[in-house]
Amino acid sequence: MSTYMANEANTTQAWFVIDATDKVVGRLAVQIATILRGKHKPTYTPHCDTGDFIIVLNVDKIKFTGNKWESKSYQTYSHYAGGLKITSAKEMLAKKPDEILYQAVKRMVPRTKLGRAQMSKLKLYVGSEHPHQAQKPVELKVS
Repeated sequence: MSTYMANEANTTQAWFVIDATDKVVGRLAVQIATILRGKHKPTYTPHCDTGDFIIVLNVDKIKFTGNKWESKSYQTYSHYAGGLKITSAKEMLAKKPDEILYQAVKRMVPRTKLGRAQMSKLKLYVGSEHPHQAQKPVELKVS
């Protein structure tokens, strides 16, 4: 009896489409990170990329619970003196709406080469159109 270890030769990666309209950011990010990592499959292997591709539409229509639109902030630092920039969630939604969901998912995957490879399979779009029709993505219902 031996332990099954997945590798790139015996894994298949599917494409899924998620509509983010009126979805809570954190709850949606958990489900996306699980699928990107491949933890929803019985063939999950921690050191291999067994996850699927995800296309998220309407990321500009996501929502936060409570008072997070005003209180939540995003920080970037340029590594120069005085280079700290703090942006509120409401400003981020106006400037870069896809960055809100991207940052939420990014913090849920490993901070390694494998995590960066898994994040490259996440495709975020502001509208309801995407250029990945050739991959025949399946619509995924998330709660």
